[in-house]
Amino acid sequence: MAGESVGTIEVSDYIFAEPMNGPLLHQAVVAQQANRRQGTHSARTRGQVVHSNRKLRAQKHTGRARLGDAGNPGLRGGGVAHGPHPRDHSKRLPIRMRRNALRIALSDKVRHGYITVLEELFVDDPSTRVLVDMVAALGIAGTTLIVTTEPTSDLRKSAKNLPGVNTMASRLLSPLEVTRARNIVISRHAMERIEEIWGHRTLKPGRASGLEQEVGAPA
Repeated sequence: MAGESVGTIEVSDYIFAEPMNGPLLHQAVVAQQANRRQGTHSARTRGQVVHSNRKLRAQKHTGRARLGDAGNPGLRGGGVAHGPHPRDHSKRLPIRMRRNALRIALSDKVRHGYITVLEELFVDDPSTRVLVDMVAALGIAGTTLIVTTEPTSDLRKSAKNLPGVNTMASRLLSPLEVTRARNIVISRHAMERIEEIWGHRTLKPGRASGLEQEVGAPA
């Protein structure tokens, strides 16, 4: 692979020419990160730690500050004031907003020249050297996301030892994964798959007419 341009590819403006909308993209990324949180973090309050309820010293006439029992949050081994407790961090984002955020992220990569399309993207055997040579030939620097229709085990093993290089199937693309990587290297077949999945507007059943009405279109 010499890293030379051998042709061009036509892509849908609906996916790769979406105007930038920073607040929407940020909202989608934050929601996806929140949905990945387990929410199992917890800290004991002063009523949950094991300690004696005896008052440590007299209230007055000691010349020192007032102090209660050993569960005081200001003492070592005491409870935690306003600490974290298990809760659900998930955020709901409508499908239209999620799809739009993905198109915004992909369009931004295209505008800045961070997407490289290859005719074929595969490795015959697990080899980290092959991917190192490929990245060097393409002249890209920084974190890289390799997108194929379905990454083979050989491709995943080849990228496993490379810091900042990940692989992903095209159907699993999300605003978080696209914005997390600086560069995206994608095969032609994966690009076609992206247009097949997200290259059309989301439709919903019509109302009284029984016809399909475009989401977001005036009734």
